[in-house]
Amino acid sequence: MKFSVKSDYAARAVLWLAQHHAEGQTRTVDEMASSEGIPPNFLAQILIELKSGRIVKSRRGNEGGYLLARPPDKITLGDVLRCVEGDVFDAPGLNSRQNPPELREAWGRLREVVTQTANSITFADLAEQRAGSGRMYDI
Repeated sequence: MKFSVKSDYAARAVLWLAQHHAEGQTRTVDEMASSEGIPPNFLAQILIELKSGRIVKSRRGNEGGYLLARPPDKITLGDVLRCVEGDVFDAPGLNSRQNPPELREAWGRLREVVTQTANSITFADLAEQRAGSGRMYDI
């Protein structure tokens, strides 16, 4: 199983916004891109997808930018992955009639575990862990 760099960038952007959520202010694409080392044009495209998935929201104007659409404890890694990738886990053998039933069942169990795990990781938890790591931000 391999996720794309797009998934990584999306998760990093949401985590960064989660860290700034309590401030209640919008943040620009350039701020996020610079802080997280994400190409700004690619990040802008990702944020549009995250907005469509109701994970972030945007505001226009001088005070414009992005912020989370809901509190970080209500956004999971599974939400972000589904938004940018589709299913959290997919395998061709899940629905293939040519696959033995035992193998289809094994793929199904694996999908369930991966999905449950992704759905149990909130961005509030990740932001708290990141804050506790002693990493410096936006000085």
